[in-house]
Amino acid sequence: MSLVGNKFPNIAIDAMSEMGDDLKINIFEEATKNEQKVLLFWYPKDFTFVCPTELHAFQEALGEFEKRNTKVIGASCDTNEVHFAWLNTPKDNGGIEGVTYPILADTHRQLANILGIVDQDFDFDEEGNEAYTGSNVTYRATYLIDETGKIFHEAVNDMPLGRNVKEFIRLIDAYTHVQKHGEVCPANWEEGKDAMKANRTSTAEYLASQNN
Repeated sequence: MSLVGNKFPNIAIDAMSEMGDDLKINIFEEATKNEQKVLLFWYPKDFTFVCPTELHAFQEALGEFEKRNTKVIGASCDTNEVHFAWLNTPKDNGGIEGVTYPILADTHRQLANILGIVDQDFDFDEEGNEAYTGSNVTYRATYLIDETGKIFHEAVNDMPLGRNVKEFIRLIDAYTHVQKHGEVCPANWEEGKDAMKANRTSTAEYLASQNN
């Protein structure tokens, strides 16, 4: 079930800084107390394949998110110790050395289960015992949270599918435009392009302008 339009869960989770500090991070408070947007992205596991490409891609775009008053936070169900080992593994050896944003260590899957993004299911065997299936790690879920703690975007990719970081920047720009101007953003909207008023006349005028 989609969580868009709802407040992000108000819960603190263990995390690791790039300096090796053990942290507790509450995403809701990061947004509301610091009056900033938050991009939280989940990935399946440390020391895997697609995952380091994504963590480096978010790092490379970190300055663009900071310009937009947006804090980037990664997350998986690995421990802080595994995160720290990965942070100290060079990029050319599959590591994420150089990543500077914090990474949640939701080892008990407390937040991940609230969000419903863990690849796990269960049934009962012939003796009535629970039999679990799935990898018990998270899908590639991404949440954009505004300054009030409200989720304004969520997306969930299957394990093999890496994300397009530029799309999240576009979505933040679009949402910020809506916040500032009270307009709505049409398909493929980008910063600097025309938006619309939320009425039929404005929609008709916008569509007509696309034929010119």
